[in-house]
Amino acid sequence: MTHALRIYETGAPDVLKWEDVEVGDPGPGQARVRHTAVGLNFVDTVVRRGRYFSMPEFPAILGGEAAGVVTAVGDGVTNVKEGDRVAYGTAGNGSYSEERLVPGDRLFVLPEAIPDDAAAAMMLKGMTAAYLLTRTYAVKPGDPILYHAAAGGVGTILTQWAKHLGATVIGTVSTEAKAKHAKAHGCDHVLIYGEGEWDGADEVKKLSGGGVAVAYDSVGRNTFRGSLDSLRTIGMLASFGSASGMLTPEQGAVLATKQSYLYARVSLANYAGTRESAQGLVDALFDVVAKGIVKIEVNQHYALKDAAQAHTDLEGRKTTGSTVLVP
Repeated sequence: MTHALRIYETGAPDVLKWEDVEVGDPGPGQARVRHTAVGLNFVDTVVRRGRYFSMPEFPAILGGEAAGVVTAVGDGVTNVKEGDRVAYGTAGNGSYSEERLVPGDRLFVLPEAIPDDAAAAMMLKGMTAAYLLTRTYAVKPGDPILYHAAAGGVGTILTQWAKHLGATVIGTVSTEAKAKHAKAHGCDHVLIYGEGEWDGADEVKKLSGGGVAVAYDSVGRNTFRGSLDSLRTIGMLASFGSASGMLTPEQGAVLATKQSYLYARVSLANYAGTRESAQGLVDALFDVVAKGIVKIEVNQHYALKDAAQAHTDLEGRKTTGSTVLVP
C-alpha cells in the first residue's frame, strides 16, 4: 500500500488528508513512478482553495510536478523504461503521492547532472520560464523586463535565465530579505511592494529608460494596472497567474481603452500541449541547468505528509525560491 494526500473538499490547508491509496499496474501508454521528490507550486494552493478555473473531481490528489524512478511501464511506452530516473511537470494533478501512474509521454529522463530534488523543483516552474522567455516574448540582449514575485520559484529561475540572455531585469518582491535573494539571482533592480495595489510603474520607467519590453505577471489583480503602466510603446504584458485574485470588471475594461501595448494571457498547458512542444521546453531547461547558467536552489524541504504546513508557509510569503516535499 502506498500513501497520498487527498482532498475531499476545498478550503484551508487542513483539507489535505494523508491516506492509503491503491496505485495498480500501468495501462497502455502509462508508466508507474515511485516519487523521490515532489515540487510545491502556488497553483497547488489555488486548486486547494477552489479558485482554479478547472477543478479536479473529489477525492483529488494535488500536485503537478515531481521526480522519481519508473517502476513499471505499460504497452506502447517507448520513451522511458523501468529503472529510469524521470521528472514531469505537465502530467496533471496527482504528484502529492508516494507512487502514481503517469502518461508515459509526459515523462522526461533526467540527465545525471540534475539531482532529483532540483528536478522536482524545476519542471513546472522551469518550463514556465522557458515558454515565457522564448515563446511568449523572445527576450533579446538589451531588453528591459519586469518580473513580479522575483524571489518565488518561477521568478528565481526566470530572472537568472533572462540575465543570461542579456536582459536588464527589474524584479518586485515583498520583503528586504527577498530583495537580497532576487539581486543574487539575476535582478539588476528590485522594488519592494506591500499589500494592496502595486504602484511602482513610475520607478520602473525611470530604471528602464521609458518602459519595459515585457512585464511578466503572475500576481494578477494587485499588479495589473501597474504592469500595463510600466510598458514601453508596443510593450507586452504577459499574464500567467492570479495570486492576488482575478481581474475586476473595471480592470478588464482598461484593456479596451489603453493604447499601444500587447496583452497575452498564457499558460503552460497551451505551450506544452504536445510531446514535441513540451520536449523543446524541457531541452532548453535541462541545457541551462546542466551548464550552471540557471541554478536550482531548493530552499525548503518538508515531508510530503506535512504539505499542509508547506502550503501555510507558501501562502504566508515565508518561502523563497523552490520548495520540495519529500515522500
